[in-house]
Amino acid sequence: MRIDKWLWAARFYKTRSLASEEIGKGRIQVNSQDAKPAREIKAGDAVAMRQGPVIRTVVVRGLSQQRGPAPVAQQLYEETPDSVRLREEAAEQRRMNGEPAGSQEHGRPTKRDRRSLDKAQGRNWNNRWSASSD
Repeated sequence: MRIDKWLWAARFYKTRSLASEEIGKGRIQVNSQDAKPAREIKAGDAVAMRQGPVIRTVVVRGLSQQRGPAPVAQQLYEETPDSVRLREEAAEQRRMNGEPAGSQEHGRPTKRDRRSLDKAQGRNWNNRWSASSD
C-alpha cells in the first residue's frame, strides 16, 4: 500500500494531496529513510512524521484501502512510547510558556493616554516649532 494512501486512511491528513505535500516537503520518514508518496509500506514499518514542532513515530499495525471512522483508523497504527512521552513533554512545555502576547497588559495607547504620558514626561507639543508665519 502507498504511504500517502495509508496516511490518509489512518486520518493523519484530511486528503491524500495534503499527505503527498507533507511527504514532498520531507516531513515523513519510513524506517529512517525519506519517503516518496508512492513508497510501499507494510505492517511493522516505522513511520516518523513531523507535525509542527513535534515528531510522532508510529508503527504500522494494519493497512486499509478506505478511510473509515476514527476508532477504526486508530487501529491501523500504534504510537511508540518514546513518541508519546516527547509529545506530552512538548505539550507541557507549551502550557508552561504561555502566549507571548498575553504578557502585554495593554495594547497601543489611545490618544488620551498618549497625551497624559507626554504631559507626565514634560513634553509640550503645543509650543513646538512651526514653519507657519503667525
